[in-house]
Amino acid sequence: MCDGHGPRIIERTDRLPSPTEVRPMPRPSAQPAASSGTLRFSVLGPLTVHRDDRALPLGPLKQRVVLATLLGAANSPVSVDALTDAVWQEEPPRTARKNLQVYVSALRALLGDDDPDRPRLTHTGAGYVLRVAEDELDLLRFRALVRSAEGERARPAARLLRQALDLWQGPPLGGDLRQSPRLAEEAERLELRRLTAYEGWAEAELELGGAPAVAEALRELVERHPLRERLRSAWMCALSGSGRQAEALAAYDDYRQLLARELGLEPGGAMAARYRTLLAGDDRTGTDAAPRPRPVRPPAALPPDLADFTGHGGELSRLTGLLEDEDAGRVALLSGPAGSGKTTLAVRAAHLLGDRFPDGRICVGLRDADGRARPLSAVLAELGERAGRPGPSGPEAWREWLAEHRVLVVLDDVPDERAVRPLLPCGGRGRVLLTARGQLGGL
Repeated sequence: MCDGHGPRIIERTDRLPSPTEVRPMPRPSAQPAASSGTLRFSVLGPLTVHRDDRALPLGPLKQRVVLATLLGAANSPVSVDALTDAVWQEEPPRTARKNLQVYVSALRALLGDDDPDRPRLTHTGAGYVLRVAEDELDLLRFRALVRSAEGERARPAARLLRQALDLWQGPPLGGDLRQSPRLAEEAERLELRRLTAYEGWAEAELELGGAPAVAEALRELVERHPLRERLRSAWMCALSGSGRQAEALAAYDDYRQLLARELGLEPGGAMAARYRTLLAGDDRTGTDAAPRPRPVRPPAALPPDLADFTGHGGELSRLTGLLEDEDAGRVALLSGPAGSGKTTLAVRAAHLLGDRFPDGRICVGLRDADGRARPLSAVLAELGERAGRPGPSGPEAWREWLAEHRVLVVLDDVPDERAVRPLLPCGGRGRVLLTARGQLGGL
């Protein structure tokens, strides 16, 4: 904490704030090689574990929550605090650590060890680590297939993405596991990755002339996710490519009206260009000649750092520690009156943390030069530009991108809760640092 004249750091979490602990997080351990007659773990649907063809009994709910949490971070440490937060929705009991040890012991006995020299479930100074090979866990196979599809031509990309999608057996982490807010959040992130894979498959399949199949496959997804622009764009192309031009144009018009009504936004430039193309009667979707573009890693898009930074040393140390802590909330608030040094402190912290956020560091102001709140559409467009990619047209696409990238975003001079709420992550890998003159108590 600091005096009444300097900036004040507040951590925002999904639960009541707790004191921030700074702990070193080692790099994820290498994935182990699977052995014969080995285990098979599934989280892309109901949580299951099979040894050969036999389903293993996974025990009571809390024990299954521990297992699902460890699998979600396979081969990386999960702290005791994170496991406690996943298992107990309310205040954990005084015996929480002892109970966790009981659940872990039961899981060790259930899973066994394929290599006596490398136990499958271990405890380190940073937490518990569950060793899982890529071919043992459907989530790891899904990620690997999606990565392999990046930059490929349409035909291999469609095949790889179809293989990835075929791994899904239903809603991820289904059933009573979603009683855990942490796992419910993880399930939402997984659903977003599935949607992104569907969009990539649809675009590749369209290049190969598979418009009718894509049109049918995407209909239900568009109904369930009406504001996903990339998904609807692919559906429009599929309808047009199937000879259903009127339906394709109607799909755009419905989207434009919904976007204006719900978010006060207009369709993005790529979507509007697609509409004009369809309106002109050109439904060509490309060829298989060129590789598909690989994602671009965003550069550091920050104001210049001060060569001589003095003052606020304690606040800077606490802020960088908070942003580095894997168990802290996804959002932090730096509050203080105008001229107290909030922006300078936030930018300094972002410059210092370059190694911790390899996918980029971005700073965008939420007020214009006259001090008025900027429109959400303008903020989203600038965020997209600074991220080194076409700007997402809606908050849902932005939050998905933020969840999937290890990026630090500084949203400077937030006028009020309404201006920033659509930009905040629901979880995932990205962090957001807010600066504001007030406490933003509604967040």
